[in-house]
Amino acid sequence: MTIWFTSDNHFGHANIIMFANRPFGSVGRMDTVMVENWNTVVQPPDIVYHLGDFCLGDDSVARRYFAMLNGTVKILGNPWHHDRRWINRDMYTGLHAENKVEILPPMVVLEFPEYGDGTHPQVLVLCHYPIGEWDRKHYGAWHLHGHSHGRYVHKAGDLAFDIGVDSNQFYPIALDGVARQMNDYKVNA
Repeated sequence: MTIWFTSDNHFGHANIIMFANRPFGSVGRMDTVMVENWNTVVQPPDIVYHLGDFCLGDDSVARRYFAMLNGTVKILGNPWHHDRRWINRDMYTGLHAENKVEILPPMVVLEFPEYGDGTHPQVLVLCHYPIGEWDRKHYGAWHLHGHSHGRYVHKAGDLAFDIGVDSNQFYPIALDGVARQMNDYKVNA
């Protein structure tokens, strides 16, 4: 099982093509490529942490996209972004029962001992938005976010990473890839 991270697919959102300067001629093509990319790397037993702005649409639209994707999706439940049209609805009940979708709080802190220093686990703070301070930042915690559509300007010394699709060639990024990026940030600090 592999753990993946992604954000800001905006499935079904035609205007995001122009707003984020995406290289697609239509929303149908964009959606097809992102579903194919997702399913190329994510296997059915994998877990994908999605940091929000999954789709533009109601519960029937969200259900359709979730059903097309491999893995269990753990999505941050921000009721104030594009997912607000479906996030508070019961659409995910059936998918949740199949271990397909889990709605999480708007900010989540994860710990991974295998990426830690042998004494302390590596901490990851997940939030849709880039934030300036996060739990255990000064102890090497990583902050993963979306929202910026590739426009986030990384600050030297910060271990913050835009894991949105616009920054990662429209693919989810594996935890190992996040670790490599964070190591690059440390080396180049």
